[in-house]
Amino acid sequence: MIDTHCHLTFSQLLTRVVQVLDDARSAGVAGAITVSTTSQDVLEAAGLARRFANVWFTSGVHPLNCDEPIDWPTVVAAAADPKCVAWGELGLDRHYDRPPFHLQQQVLHDQLAVISDSRIALPIVVHCRKAFDDLLPILRQSGLPADRFVFHCFTGNPDEARQVLDFGAWISFTGIVTFTNASAKPIREAARMVPGDRIMIETDAPFLTPEPHRKIRTNEPQYSIATARNVAALRSEPWDEFHARINANTSRFFGIDPADCVTSDQPKNV
Repeated sequence: MIDTHCHLTFSQLLTRVVQVLDDARSAGVAGAITVSTTSQDVLEAAGLARRFANVWFTSGVHPLNCDEPIDWPTVVAAAADPKCVAWGELGLDRHYDRPPFHLQQQVLHDQLAVISDSRIALPIVVHCRKAFDDLLPILRQSGLPADRFVFHCFTGNPDEARQVLDFGAWISFTGIVTFTNASAKPIREAARMVPGDRIMIETDAPFLTPEPHRKIRTNEPQYSIATARNVAALRSEPWDEFHARINANTSRFFGIDPADCVTSDQPKNV
């Protein structure tokens, strides 16, 4: 399988990225999409994707980084790279006081306009935390096809999942779905209800390490398979069937087939 959302450019992973990718491959995770958070991060992510044949990247600005300098031409140029498989992550976040919400909204509008004007028809990775009622109307107004959006690291409840599904977007789950605390219960319920053709699995590494590895401080792409197995069990689906389904979904949404990933232990320029 592929870890469809991680941050290999973050310091916890970047300094040992070869070992991280090797450990992932040994665990059955054939590759990873490293997701950008700033226009500077885009350049670093693109560099990693060019260095490793089984790494891809996205191009965009995270809502919690929207108060940093943004170079939109860099974001657009990176999106045209053959190894770029999506825009984002973009969205809104009401969990933190900073950056100001009005600034998040302005950058979101700007970013959606940049995507529309670029005419680069990539899928779009969405960050949404406690902001479904704010974000969904903006995405609808963008005019971009709903089935191009995936709400990554879903942390909502079943009603919010239904809003996303009714909009027409996809939903992706992280290790939070494996937690047994009360706050994870609505997320687990949501994971049961998402249609099989609109579900994906990710780590959001280096954050949110899933059970049974939760005591490990730094999450890694290798642990995405633990989350996938947990979600398969939650949904009462045989592992082989769920595994094949999420691989097919990854291929359909991002254009990446896990079977095509390089199997060598050595990095390979592409």
